[in-house]
Amino acid sequence: MEDVSDNEKSLGGNLWKVASVNERLAENIAQKYHLPYLVSKILVLRGVGVDDVPNFITPKLQTLLPDPSCLKDMDKAAQRIAEAIINKEKIAIIGDYDVDGATSSSVLRLYLEAVGINPEIHIPDREEGYGPSKQAIDSFLAMGINFVITTDCGTSAFETFEYAKEKNVEVIVLDHHEAEVRLPPAYAIVNPKRLDEDCPVEYLKYMAAVGVVFMAIVAVNRELRKKGFFTPERPEPNLLQWLDLVALGTVCDVVPLKGVNRAFVRQGLKVMSRRTNPGIKALVDKAGITEAPTAFHLGYVLGPRINACGRVGDSAFGNKLLCIKDENQAKLLADKLTEFNEQRKEIENYVLLNAIEILEGTPQTYPIAFVYGHDWHQGVIGIVAGKLKERYNLPSFVMSIEADEVKGSARSIPQVDLGALIISAKEKGLLTKGGGHTMAAGFSLNEDKLEAFRDFVGQYVSEKIGQEAITPVIDIDGELDLSGATVDLAESLSQLEPFGSGNAEPKIMLHRVKINKASIIGSGHVRCFLGSDHGGSLKAIAFRVADNDIGQAMLNAKGEFFDVVGILRKDNWQGRNSVQFIIEDIKRC
Repeated sequence: MEDVSDNEKSLGGNLWKVASVNERLAENIAQKYHLPYLVSKILVLRGVGVDDVPNFITPKLQTLLPDPSCLKDMDKAAQRIAEAIINKEKIAIIGDYDVDGATSSSVLRLYLEAVGINPEIHIPDREEGYGPSKQAIDSFLAMGINFVITTDCGTSAFETFEYAKEKNVEVIVLDHHEAEVRLPPAYAIVNPKRLDEDCPVEYLKYMAAVGVVFMAIVAVNRELRKKGFFTPERPEPNLLQWLDLVALGTVCDVVPLKGVNRAFVRQGLKVMSRRTNPGIKALVDKAGITEAPTAFHLGYVLGPRINACGRVGDSAFGNKLLCIKDENQAKLLADKLTEFNEQRKEIENYVLLNAIEILEGTPQTYPIAFVYGHDWHQGVIGIVAGKLKERYNLPSFVMSIEADEVKGSARSIPQVDLGALIISAKEKGLLTKGGGHTMAAGFSLNEDKLEAFRDFVGQYVSEKIGQEAITPVIDIDGELDLSGATVDLAESLSQLEPFGSGNAEPKIMLHRVKINKASIIGSGHVRCFLGSDHGGSLKAIAFRVADNDIGQAMLNAKGEFFDVVGILRKDNWQGRNSVQFIIEDIKRC
């Protein structure tokens, strides 16, 4: 249950909602686990029960990873892959060009290499399109390969798998995308989102594809152990060594950090800090990360660099970097990925400005951001859709009109399920291809269907949210006086890491503070000190606000009081042991 603090918009144009919880439950957790009340309140808000607190604060794979056999087709898939390993069959892997695709194909590849198989890797570029293609099947057949495993794709590859079946190619799918009632003709399809999946472990539905692949190699390894495959000369590989890749794919695919995903990320960050993967080590160094990596670094520093190769460069580079053994080659690849990322930023900015100009220069019929252009780079339309969604707080659809068809990407708001929307549009014959999650999707259509698709999407969204623009809401986890913003509290809050989808970094409201010594630093950031009537001072910063109402109010504050919403973090820069407040929004008292 939540209470709106008031109906006035903040200087950031948001409504603030201060969450309320079962206070008795929060107090029970605080007492039982010796936690500050604010931390226990946040645990309750995240849906953590009294007995679930240890698994949330100290998530462990041995506790949270269930028997892989609970997923449909897992045993069938594991037995077939184990048989192929024992018989030294040729195996091909088809991945995807995003970070989840790169990490899931890499985990499977590294495992197969560890047990004596050198698989053929195929990461389609954006021209070829998402997922398995007939072209890929033909290239494998030419190499004498008739056993294919898809990672992070394949659940909706009906036409390609019909073709593979005709050619006597066996296919196993390891995926996590939304499924239809009907499934394509594959030997095995392991996907926790299968509509006929009855595994009782609900949180497996939140896994990224790399999590599904990790569970699959656990199952395959068990099969090989049963069959006596491992010997002193051929030892069993340590599967935990690849958890850094599992963490990277899990964070970057923005899946909820619940259940086993928390364990994947928490344990994977520990593995990453050991710097044993030459590719990740080179990328961390190139990015200038000097501290132990966090979920933030995975999502906002490393992930975009790996994503960039699939957007504007060579889509196979991500897999190559994550599987490379030679440190010098790893450095060269890391340089190349950073170069691709800079190119991606330039192209993205060009498409974004074009999209905004079109949207704001034309009256819009529906509560959506629906925009397309000729030959907009396919590699950036997903990012642009995300930025339009943030700018307008509406579901956003961005499309590039190519010579053969229109290719698009969409990002949503919580009220609109894109996975369901795309499936419905396909059933109506408006799309040639499409798939995705609740909040993100990719699709293709013929140019003559563009306006019909716009009407379908507009009407679909209107039914869900109405015609009125929705005022964005900031959900506030707790309130605090300035004196309570201490190092001890920041350390207690850090027990709730990793932060990400489904477990956002807690937003805290500081009451009645003054903004002192505000100044602009860097590219439009405003730094200041927060003070109160009762004394005390707290270092604070608001990013990229110098040219908006938040920044102007901070820079021109003259003794007036504000309520401030943001994030309390430890500040260990250059050995300091202090705290800093990251300001996200402000409101005059």
